[in-house]
Amino acid sequence: MNVEEPVPSLPDCAWVKSSYSSGEGGQCIEVATSPGIVHVRDSKDRTGPALALASGSWTTFVDFATQD
Repeated sequence: MNVEEPVPSLPDCAWVKSSYSSGEGGQCIEVATSPGIVHVRDSKDRTGPALALASGSWTTFVDFATQD
């Protein structure tokens, strides 16, 4: 995994809160997409760092995380 500098702001991205995030706080993420990239951030720290993942890497992660 590469460590990148935080993305300061992604104004052109529409952020969506994960449907797996609880309404009680503590474990909430938001995702936004741009061509070939999925951005992930903590919904409680919207000005903090965001991960930028290749779309294929995000798909692999979600498939793994949602396995029974």
